[in-house]
Amino acid sequence: MSPRIVLTREAENDLSEIVEWYENQRSGLGFNFLAEVDAGFRLLASDPRLFPEQYKGVRRYLVRRFPYKVFYRLVEDNVVVLAVVHGGRDPAWIKKRISPT
Repeated sequence: MSPRIVLTREAENDLSEIVEWYENQRSGLGFNFLAEVDAGFRLLASDPRLFPEQYKGVRRYLVRRFPYKVFYRLVEDNVVVLAVVHGGRDPAWIKKRISPT
């Protein structure tokens, strides 16, 4: 059985904001971004350990064609997406964002 992809509220907000920004740049570009993210989610569902750990149990994959990183954690049979962030973000900010509170 494939793991389920579960997005945290923060990750959902990240995606919404990114899609809106890309749509404001060019109609359809937000859809293209979501299509690439979805392709990554399918890859995660097929093999969630494919991507290396970056921070204490948190893994990362790079979205194709777009400068974004998806951070996730394996929790039982789920892939929990913690954040979708721009690749240029300060690593210290990212660590703080994905650390458990």
